[in-house]
Amino acid sequence: MKTLVIVAHPNLEASNWNKAWVEELRKQGDITIHDLYKEYPTENIDVQREQQLVEAHDRIIFQYPLYWYSTPPLLKRWFDSVLQYNWAYGPEATATKGKEIGAAISTYGTTDSYQPTGSNGFTLEQILAPLQASARFISAVYLPHFTVNDTSDVTPERLAQSSKAYVEHLRTVKPLAVAK
Repeated sequence: MKTLVIVAHPNLEASNWNKAWVEELRKQGDITIHDLYKEYPTENIDVQREQQLVEAHDRIIFQYPLYWYSTPPLLKRWFDSVLQYNWAYGPEATATKGKEIGAAISTYGTTDSYQPTGSNGFTLEQILAPLQASARFISAVYLPHFTVNDTSDVTPERLAQSSKAYVEHLRTVKPLAVAK
């Protein structure tokens, strides 16, 4: 299975978690890493190139820090630009049908804060519902997300453990739902 990880961190070099994850992914050799903010510093997305990347892979993981309960702005722009009518959805769309789509996110909040009774009032599954709905809309298969919470608690051991767990997740995760 060919995996594409689309990294959308506005300042990856300053990130502890997302940077560590990317460094661990680079060691794997069989995972394509695509850094949107590095690739498009002016935010002018090459739609044809992005569509070719998606077409060349079976599994697409969107890696990003949770950003106001959503994605960073460039990733939102990516969805708006790349997932076009009759390519990703519509009567002639076949490009994303059956592709596996998932997220790897880092959050500042604790695990307990992402509960109905926690300070955020919502679970991560609820917060990620738009991504799951988008996957369904484009006839892709949605994968359970990978998450590290409480990113303020940075230790070398936690970074290493999380990075290895992320790779294991990518290798073993199974879809939540079947494509329509």
